[in-house]
Amino acid sequence: MDLDVINIFMIAGSTLAIPILAFIASFLLWPSALIRFYYWYWRRALGMQVRYAHHEDYQFCYLYRGRPGSKPSLLFLHGFTAHKDTWLSVVKFLPKNLHLVCVDLPGHAGTTRSCLDDYSINGQVKRIHQFVESIKLNRKPFHLVGTSMGGSVAGVYAAQHPSDICGLSLICPAGLKAPNNNEFVKQMQDIKNSENVHRTPLIPSTPQEMEDMLRLCSYVRFKVPQQILQGLVDDRIPHNDFYRKLLLELLHDKSCYALQEKMDKIAVPTQIIWGKQDQVLDVSGADILANAIPGCQVVILDNCGHTVAVERPRKTAKLILDFLVPTHSTENNKKLL
Repeated sequence: MDLDVINIFMIAGSTLAIPILAFIASFLLWPSALIRFYYWYWRRALGMQVRYAHHEDYQFCYLYRGRPGSKPSLLFLHGFTAHKDTWLSVVKFLPKNLHLVCVDLPGHAGTTRSCLDDYSINGQVKRIHQFVESIKLNRKPFHLVGTSMGGSVAGVYAAQHPSDICGLSLICPAGLKAPNNNEFVKQMQDIKNSENVHRTPLIPSTPQEMEDMLRLCSYVRFKVPQQILQGLVDDRIPHNDFYRKLLLELLHDKSCYALQEKMDKIAVPTQIIWGKQDQVLDVSGADILANAIPGCQVVILDNCGHTVAVERPRKTAKLILDFLVPTHSTENNKKLL
């Protein structure tokens, strides 16, 4: 993270010709502006474009690169309180000839947020299916990737819409009743019982709480400057009330184990990637999926926590590509015979 900040200063001072004093002032006075600049720069550098799609009066915001071709398109679903840009670190290591789509899940970032919407896992699956149809992504089967909350959405989507997809990658997915309850899961159970969501490590309101959340989610200890922590918090605070309501929805019985209830209906080739030191969702969840999904491939990453895509982006991209290529090469060969 600190190297990225240095890179941003270099870009600001030369490539983009922004007066360096003005840039430093923005960094000190409006740190959240630096966060937005960071994502804007990496979208541009990686060739990712922002687009909007609509289903009736509902708006989806997404990033895309490339066009559908001989290889399957990839759709990426982020986790709780995250957004489409979460995947940029993985996109960096994916070939430019692949068609990639990263969408903001319901209520997140640029996608519509409505108090009338259903934010349960099944409700989110319904919305993502509307998004898929609105951009005609399912003209031919695509590969679906989801992490954490997005992993639960992706798994249930695969169970409910099997003809839409040709492969599935689940990264530390939520929605499972793991045999080992860690401290975080116990804390979530307390929140569910009390419905008091004002003290949860996943919804920080101060730089210190932000640092605590990063420490919880990541095994790798990133050295994050105080101004960056402040910028991340400033960016989140306007959305924290929504995140609290969403968390209660996810802890509700109909969402809490949504993936576990549907996993035996997943019939497409499936890959599970999990950080061995995940302190949020216990790695024992991988065995649950492996025992329920025939031929499921499981990869456990050592020295890695919950934020696999951030901690090990190159490895994540390679695992997805290695799983993608042989699976779909086999399918293409069958079509030719």
